[in-house]
Amino acid sequence: MVPRLIRLDEKKRQRLIRLRKAAEQDGAYRVARRLHAVILNSRGRTSGEIARILESPRSKVSLWLAHFQEHGVPGLLEGHRSGRPVELSHTQQQALADIIESGPVAYGFDCGVWTSPRIARVIEEEFSVHYHPGHVRHLLQRMNFSVQRPRRVLVRGDPAQQNRWQRYDYPCLKKSPARRSGVDFDR
Repeated sequence: MVPRLIRLDEKKRQRLIRLRKAAEQDGAYRVARRLHAVILNSRGRTSGEIARILESPRSKVSLWLAHFQEHGVPGLLEGHRSGRPVELSHTQQQALADIIESGPVAYGFDCGVWTSPRIARVIEEEFSVHYHPGHVRHLLQRMNFSVQRPRRVLVRGDPAQQNRWQRYDYPCLKKSPARRSGVDFDR
């Protein structure tokens, strides 16, 4: 296997050193590490030696050097990380928004509150796309829906008695700091 060696004149090497220092000062340590790998390679180090110096896998070092040879410095910069692609199209998201706005009772549920598992079930039934209930919350935030939590109130309770309990009885149930008994045990 022939080692990959990048040839740089001194002016380009100094420019890369300045870029590396600027990247470190900006907190872009991964970019600085890649630039350092190119600088070390231009000084005659192999990808195995660079991997030991930078404590990185040799395959990554070879990849960085290949990117630099093909694209130059822009090949070493951080790219956009897309994450998981959205599986619902724009029209499907609008249809889901219409279903959510009409309410769970209109869809056929017996309770009037949307939950993440219910919405995940609706997405699976309507669009044949599986979403984990924990991810449904992120999807809804992107669609500009907010989390609503129901307030628990007794339906048949007397409001005056509820207010009295909240103001007088409930505070007495809370723990309070231990009171001193007036006896001093330190004597």
